[in-house]
Amino acid sequence: MNNPFLTKAINNQPLSEAEGLAILRARGAELTAILAGAHQLREKTFGDRIELCSIINAKSGKCSENCSFCAQSAHHDTNAPIYPLKSEDELVAGAHAAAAAGSHCYGIVTSGTNIAAGRERDTILAALRRIRRETTIDPSASLGLLDDRMARGLADAGCVTYHHNLETARSFFPQVCTTHDYEEDVETVRAAKRAGMKVCCGGIFGLGESLEQRVELALTLRELDVDSVPLNFLNPVAGTPLEGAGYLTPLDCVRIIALFRYLLPTKRIAVCGGREHNLREFQSWIFMAGASGTMVGNYLTTTGRDVNTDLRMFADAEVRVDVC
Repeated sequence: MNNPFLTKAINNQPLSEAEGLAILRARGAELTAILAGAHQLREKTFGDRIELCSIINAKSGKCSENCSFCAQSAHHDTNAPIYPLKSEDELVAGAHAAAAAGSHCYGIVTSGTNIAAGRERDTILAALRRIRRETTIDPSASLGLLDDRMARGLADAGCVTYHHNLETARSFFPQVCTTHDYEEDVETVRAAKRAGMKVCCGGIFGLGESLEQRVELALTLRELDVDSVPLNFLNPVAGTPLEGAGYLTPLDCVRIIALFRYLLPTKRIAVCGGREHNLREFQSWIFMAGASGTMVGNYLTTTGRDVNTDLRMFADAEVRVDVC
């Protein structure tokens, strides 16, 4: 079957919003052809190799933001753990464990709008310096909103990548969060890039957004020229406004991955939170759909799959994990 989307992507011709919507609406043989093209696009840039990433929930709970999906928001009554920032030694030990498990990137993730100057920021910067000295892994940080000064401080400490999701489309964001403005997130991405860090920026799907809004997010990330895109799928948490949500099927997730591969053909795309809950038996399809990596181990407040089970899946899917 002819695949005009693949022809355009291979020739570096950006796909339009309408073409993105066609990918999300594809069914049957048309979807099969789209997935074959997404696989080809992934292999064109990354071959049969994938990269793994890991995170540490470095500071949990009591977040002042009211994101409707988040277990750590102080606005929701959940059973998410609450604790202050972990010690420098704990943050560094997590990096060593992630490197031993084969991860290329290790993210220090904190709850809250941002990290103010003081003891917490000093601890994170010290941990980043040690991780760069003591391991081969690329350290990453996800600390909320950034200004230029904080961004430069992170880069100087050895932070390779800054992670900050836009979460959803600009047009849908007010339905997800009202405690800060979408443009603050966009400016954080730009500040990280100005400081010389790579930017890992994606979103979470299954919040009630439309197909058009899924394309809108992809086009925004293309405009911002982010370096890698984490794709998360909602795993509903009791006590949040979205606890009863169930908007995604496994093939919806597969179509979303393919959409991002076609619209951002040379970018790293990693499937992260919610893959176990949403993809179920289709987890190995993420690579056919265009993903070039995935998160392994546990997430922020939910448990991930056993690493050995994932390693078997990678072997069965005939992809090779890049070694640090």
